[in-house]
Amino acid sequence: MKKLSEGRKMWLSVMAVFMVYATIFFLFEDYDRKFIMPFNEVSDWHLLLFSLVVMAGLGFLLFRYAKRMDERISREQAEKENRMRRELTQNIAHELKTPVASILGYTDTILDSPDITDEVKQQFIIRTNAQAHRLTTLLQDISTLNRMDYARDMITKERVNVAMLFADIAQETAIAMQHRQMTLHNYLPGDIIIQGSYSLLYSIFRNLMDNAINYAGRGTTIELSAEQRPDCWCFSFKDNGIGIPANHLPRIFERFYRIDKGRSREMGGTGLGLSIVKNAVLLHGGTITATTPSNGGLAFEFTIKK
Repeated sequence: MKKLSEGRKMWLSVMAVFMVYATIFFLFEDYDRKFIMPFNEVSDWHLLLFSLVVMAGLGFLLFRYAKRMDERISREQAEKENRMRRELTQNIAHELKTPVASILGYTDTILDSPDITDEVKQQFIIRTNAQAHRLTTLLQDISTLNRMDYARDMITKERVNVAMLFADIAQETAIAMQHRQMTLHNYLPGDIIIQGSYSLLYSIFRNLMDNAINYAGRGTTIELSAEQRPDCWCFSFKDNGIGIPANHLPRIFERFYRIDKGRSREMGGTGLGLSIVKNAVLLHGGTITATTPSNGGLAFEFTIKK
């Protein structure tokens, strides 16, 4: 069924009020009557006819106003979407420029320098490979966001055991955590079953883990817990690391927003991880907030419907 626009909702609501008024007037002749009474005077019929004409005129004017309001809302939404697409396109072009320029620089140097040593050539190949991996990750993140923005109906949902999903992520990130001397406290119950998209749920927890590993700092502790509510699960993901300034909190879920651009690129971040987290949470009917606890670090609280 096609969803009613805001203008049509308003018009139908007003017309319903008029119809109720006309029905009461016709049946009871006046508001203080308790029984159905016939119209005894011609003036009563004239008043009823006048009321119907006024109602029809007002209904027509309201319909035109509602139509114009819908058109204005549609234009504003289209302008907003176009502006967001332009900004996203500019950001994507800017982000793609760095790894592509690096790859071209290294490969051009190898091709234009026949006397280059094998050791230097190997270093350039390693760096080129790293930039290619970064480019691949960026394209994957962009594809994930586009899928959530424009192909929501094509996302399949299934029964997902979140505890098992996160156990796999913990195993995958164990080496990186060991290198940074980090500790993970996993307090998830073993019976967290959610009807959702496995790939997007994986993206939520994997991006939060990668974000903490890359930016929380060495020797920090990551803690994940969950609380069951009647219609959803409430998750808490936090670390006791360096945290971020409070003025950055409102913007950390924006696409390509970075607190420290140089460090983010050095760590291989695309600037899309937390945006993917937020969109995936919203797609699963939840909400997410980020706070800086009094004892330091960064905490994410989010819900996911069962």
